[in-house]
Amino acid sequence: MDSSTIINILLILFIVWFLVQRFLPSKGINQITTLDLKSKLKRKRKQFIDVRTPHEFGTRHIKGFQNMPLSELPNKSQQLSKDQEVLVICQSGMRSMKASKILKKQGFKHVTNIKGGMNAWH
Repeated sequence: MDSSTIINILLILFIVWFLVQRFLPSKGINQITTLDLKSKLKRKRKQFIDVRTPHEFGTRHIKGFQNMPLSELPNKSQQLSKDQEVLVICQSGMRSMKASKILKKQGFKHVTNIKGGMNAWH
């Protein structure tokens, strides 16, 4: 193998690794559907966080969710209990997955991302 082939293989491997890290759920983060969420909304001792912007939240949100925009989450997460489950939603599920990873890195034990976000909520 010549050096350009090795470089191309390494580049492809890096891209694959990056995509896997970016789009697969992180270890220790649960994923549920909005249908599963409906049964969890009635339970006590759960923390429901909506990481969309205040404008998005004001337009439409689920009762019981607290607005904590993704950009403010690293600083506002001290308001949450690390021992209680945190359920995170956004518009599509992408920002909430980022938020879930942030919370997990900050030491939250039970973090759940809501797949499909508000787009899937009926």
